[in-house]
Amino acid sequence: MARAIMIQGTGSSVGKSLLVAGLCRAFASKGLAVRPFKPQNMSNNAAAATDEGEIGRAQALQALACRVDPVTDMNPVLLKPESEQRAQIILNGRRLHSVRAREYREFRRRLLPPVLASLRRLAAEADLVIVEGAGSPAEINLRRNDIANMGFALASGIPVILVGDIDRGGVIAQIAGTKLVLDGCDAAAVKGFVVNKFRGDKTLFDDGYKQIESLTGWRGIGIVPWFEEAESLPSEDALEIKSGGDGPFKVVCPVLPRIANFDDLDPLRLEPGISLKMLRAGTPIPGDAGLIVLPGSKSTRSDLAFLKTQGWDIDIRAHARRGGYVLGVCGGYQMLGREISDPEGIEGAPGTDSGLALLNAETVMAPEKKVGRVRAKWAETSAPIAAYEIHIGRTTGPDCNRPFAFVETPGGDRLDGAISVDGRVAGTYLHGLFESDKFRRQFLSKIGTKESDLDFSARIDSVLDALAAHVANHVDMEGLLKISRKVGI
Repeated sequence: MARAIMIQGTGSSVGKSLLVAGLCRAFASKGLAVRPFKPQNMSNNAAAATDEGEIGRAQALQALACRVDPVTDMNPVLLKPESEQRAQIILNGRRLHSVRAREYREFRRRLLPPVLASLRRLAAEADLVIVEGAGSPAEINLRRNDIANMGFALASGIPVILVGDIDRGGVIAQIAGTKLVLDGCDAAAVKGFVVNKFRGDKTLFDDGYKQIESLTGWRGIGIVPWFEEAESLPSEDALEIKSGGDGPFKVVCPVLPRIANFDDLDPLRLEPGISLKMLRAGTPIPGDAGLIVLPGSKSTRSDLAFLKTQGWDIDIRAHARRGGYVLGVCGGYQMLGREISDPEGIEGAPGTDSGLALLNAETVMAPEKKVGRVRAKWAETSAPIAAYEIHIGRTTGPDCNRPFAFVETPGGDRLDGAISVDGRVAGTYLHGLFESDKFRRQFLSKIGTKESDLDFSARIDSVLDALAAHVANHVDMEGLLKISRKVGI
């Protein structure tokens, strides 16, 4: 069995996911068989694993850092919010059902056995498992039946390193305050701390570092400076959605309340000829946009209603009338049709809503979810596309006879997506399509931008190498290995 260490944080967005990715690549580069693990994640930014289930985007990136394929055991419980009070439970990569937040607090005790089973399977094939917590163990009101932080750590016997974010201020209080509120057994599981996102001269924090050690009795494992290149890596937190690029061609994406898989746009943000604008509520779509992308959504009908309340439907139709390009991905594709029907109430109350009617097609929601990695060809030029699908619903109509892509299957190619008669509005169920360099270049050339030599996969891999070197230079790597414990569950 592998050894394991768990990285928990004093709060959300303190850099746990990125730190785990850096550690994964650093230890993998030393010749260890490393696997990432997150017992419970909450995100609508999912990725398709090679065993045809879905996991959090961060765990897929961490698997890439380990130089292995992502599998569902790396994130056995994924919660996908459908509303403020309700989330869909993905267990071992498959949709289980939806529950309200209050119901889930009791239900999760039933999830600990499959979570530990996933850990055992990963540990059997690895030298080291690096576990990521969720949120913060300081949320002691959520401690009962916990499977994400200290509840998991104690059940598995895995030691914990606590990460604080100095960039947001108050890092001494973050870490010492966490020690203060934890009960004795939970506090004893913590074996050290890391101060993350430091800017400036680290020696100025020498006294603060020692004071944290004195206040907590925990060992300092390192101070990790701010990593600028993190902007290039995919994120799964909707709070971290950012615009980017300063090229002359403007791509605009409305940010919807239940936006999903927004990392589909990351390759465009890195294109030198593009300026990507992630448009927040209260702002009209600019008239000089060259391309509008409607993103995926976890709650397509409610996000469509939000889009209309913002007046974005009017802006999108005006953009199309002016001859601008529109691309809808997954839920965004469904919104472009004439109507969306959910007779069984899969995503909310049963009903039917009118779409934007920019594609002559209709969508009917159904309980079966299509999840998997696919290979396809762009219908226009046969450029290869490596992508994945995560969606419910079936879209049909006359415009589907002009497919966006041909997806390879054992029984022959199947049609994906739809294109309008004038060729300027298109929809597809293929997530991650812009990561395919040849397709991306040809698509951008078609809509009026210059081609570039961006190799997206190589760019991400080089950033992961740089992240690993950055982390290894500022964290006591040997100390982490000594703290780690053999998985014995």
